[in-house]
Amino acid sequence: MNDQRSAAGAAAAEQAAAVAVPEAASALGDAAGPARPGGKGRGAALAPVALVVAGGLSVQFGSAVAVLLMPKAGALGVVTLRLAVAAVVMLVVCRPTLRGHSRADWGTVLAFGLAMGGMNTLFYQAADRIPLGAAVTLEVLGPLALSVFASRRLINVVWAGLALGGVVLLGGGGFDRLDPVGAAYALGAGAMWATYIVFSARTGRRFPQADGLALALVVAALLSLPLGVLESGSKLLVPSTLGLGAAVALLSSVLPYTLELMALRRLPAPTFAILMSLEPAIAATAGFLILDQALTTTDALAIALVIGASMGAVRSQTRRARPRERA
Repeated sequence: MNDQRSAAGAAAAEQAAAVAVPEAASALGDAAGPARPGGKGRGAALAPVALVVAGGLSVQFGSAVAVLLMPKAGALGVVTLRLAVAAVVMLVVCRPTLRGHSRADWGTVLAFGLAMGGMNTLFYQAADRIPLGAAVTLEVLGPLALSVFASRRLINVVWAGLALGGVVLLGGGGFDRLDPVGAAYALGAGAMWATYIVFSARTGRRFPQADGLALALVVAALLSLPLGVLESGSKLLVPSTLGLGAAVALLSSVLPYTLELMALRRLPAPTFAILMSLEPAIAATAGFLILDQALTTTDALAIALVIGASMGAVRSQTRRARPRERA
């Protein structure tokens, strides 16, 4: 950000800081005026949920754009463009400090980057072989499994089970007709997604603001770069391809990863994992709007089940936060 910009530019920078730094967002909210009596605790509980939903919308519509880009750059090429551009943007914006971190801090960033790179690589291999909605439906089984194994509350297991029912229904019983290699890639991406959730939360606790995310994106980009170059080579440098790749990077990496990192600082990992069940519904919508993939009545029922489970998780999180506010 340039201090010599106009007042309008300074205002835009302030708003950008509010997105990147939770403390800045809180300060802006306080400056806007006092909260209504009784609304502060509820708003604080719902804020991380809103971040997760916004991130899901961004990443799935970005994935739909990525599917359109694959014929030009290949699946691995799209991953490389997405992660490389995202890493550059985050390094410029965050300017993370490299000193003062422990070996455990760097180990966490490395694991986070490996999970991120693996998740993206496997998912785009799946999306190149099977429909976007089916790929995300299989992928979300990873976070659902995490919610069941990591949760210490029976209610989270119930919501996870309901969401799983919606996920299976969204598959329409047709997973056996999918390309088995594509389905295997999607399941592998789900396992990496669960790992991503765990290390995203740890990275958010160990590094200030989004510094850890920026460093992890560098790790993920370096992991994917040789694969993308081998598959696509000079195709990655075509201006139109670079432009679409930058759009995918912003929609599918920079914005959602930042929002999720912020959310996981205030949201239990099991609840976050259940909210990830919204992803198939969002993906189905993005596929319908961008890729002309029609929704059936069964799809609509499945989406309703998934959203119901997510709403239940939100209500549980809100009720859990209220006693803390009173304490």
